[in-house]
Amino acid sequence: MRKILFIFSLIGFTSAAAFAQTVQDAFRISENDYEGTARSVAMGNAVTALGGDLGSVNINPAAAVVAPYSQITLTPGLTIGVSKAQGVSQFSDGDLPYFQREMRSTRTRFAIPNIGFSINFDTGRTRGVKNIAVGLTVNSTNNWNESIYAGGTNTRTSYLGDMAFGANGYLSSELISDDAFNIVPWKAAIGYNLGMISTYGGYNDQYVGATEVPMSDGSISFGDGTLKQTLGIIRSGQKHDYVVNVGMNVSDVVYIGANLGITSVSYSYSDFFKEAASSRGEFGMSIIDGEGNEIPMYFNKMTYRTSYDISGSGVYGKIGIIAKPVAGLRLGAAIQTPAINYLSETFQESGEVSFTGEGGYDANETSPMGRNRYTLSSPFRANFGAAYTIGKLGLVSVDYELCNYGQMRYRAAEYDDDLADINSLISQSYATSHMFRAGLEFKPVDFMAVRAGYGFTTSPETALRNEKFSVKARQNVALGLGFSTSGSFFVDLAVKYTLPERTYIKPYGDYVGTFDSEGNFIPDSNYLSPLVGNVQHNVKVLLTCGWRF
Repeated sequence: MRKILFIFSLIGFTSAAAFAQTVQDAFRISENDYEGTARSVAMGNAVTALGGDLGSVNINPAAAVVAPYSQITLTPGLTIGVSKAQGVSQFSDGDLPYFQREMRSTRTRFAIPNIGFSINFDTGRTRGVKNIAVGLTVNSTNNWNESIYAGGTNTRTSYLGDMAFGANGYLSSELISDDAFNIVPWKAAIGYNLGMISTYGGYNDQYVGATEVPMSDGSISFGDGTLKQTLGIIRSGQKHDYVVNVGMNVSDVVYIGANLGITSVSYSYSDFFKEAASSRGEFGMSIIDGEGNEIPMYFNKMTYRTSYDISGSGVYGKIGIIAKPVAGLRLGAAIQTPAINYLSETFQESGEVSFTGEGGYDANETSPMGRNRYTLSSPFRANFGAAYTIGKLGLVSVDYELCNYGQMRYRAAEYDDDLADINSLISQSYATSHMFRAGLEFKPVDFMAVRAGYGFTTSPETALRNEKFSVKARQNVALGLGFSTSGSFFVDLAVKYTLPERTYIKPYGDYVGTFDSEGNFIPDSNYLSPLVGNVQHNVKVLLTCGWRF
């Protein structure tokens, strides 16, 4: 794993055993970015002490029983993601030798982040348990909607150079064997079989990329030409919590609730990296035919793709309480058990290459479909909140939530030894994330409410705290309106904007450099591989239609 966890490397799945699990995937599946109803979202999801809304049930199980009525809600929504990506200089003089163009990409997705009902039963008592509520809600707890594209030219490093560097040490006979995808890195096998990389100088375990030239002293140099490089990344998917909820109202002072939660997650990732010679006749080489004649050929272009999909379900429990110690004041708290997620994944890699000239050819190859099954234990989380109502005029609410992501753990009976290193890395790489939320509701007239919310979440990645390129917190703001009729129907609207996040992508690893006496690779600071910065904007629009009865 790389030191900076927000720098994702598009180097494919390098293990011959074909493990795609990463610490980032564990965090991605464990993290909650609550959606729910338009009312809860508009108030920044600062609803731990508030209740009364089906979007609040995931955060505090006591929420539904606070309402003295039964209700049904349905919330369709749109998620709009806009990314702007461009190369970032890593050099002291500010030189930018790659991915010079800023490229913008927009991706829009429709979803239903909330649907549910709660039935409130009046016991007829004036003290003790006055009401019991039971219900079922389906609320979105995460949503991935991102496409990234970046492009430019490069005259220093290449993807195929890194591919050759990663293949060093593996015998060429292994890379072309029938069992190659079980014993060597997939990228090395595909690259060698397609001629993206080849042996040189009589070695059978040392490789050179098609964009490189072996020198007389045994070193490797970038070829004679300019590469046009393009990368693309698409992430999509959603996580929902199916919650069976029960709650009790004790004397209109204390509200207690419990959830049985079933998570459902579906996440897809795909990327590609393209390299092409900027002009014909660049990156020349030759092959020897059966009669010993040299046949000239030139590298033209290549594409390498990786993809994987994760899906599964999990189970957890949650209990919560809301209390009204004095008029107008509400206090709330909730604790959620660790979630046990049963996951399966599929993953695949493929390559395409084209050479021109007398010996030119086109070829492509695709790996087998890799498959894994495993469990992921997501950590426990706790919520605390306070709210104050100002008569019929409105209310204010604040929340605090914490979750220690260093407690995430992978489990797979046949792979536990292999996963031990990943679990150890999780403990080293993640700590506690702190979430602060605030909400405001103002009712200028009885039938209308104006709402606003704010959220601030600290990053749990420990490696980010002292890094130059880092994301230390996520912030979002929200606005909304609510309308109620004289009957049972109500409608709420919310718009949530996540403040721009800047993340960094390393399309391939640094490979130009030397090894120290202990065998550690020391990159040459003049030939660092590209770093791409991406600024991501996200907007969510939700509309809740509901009925009270």
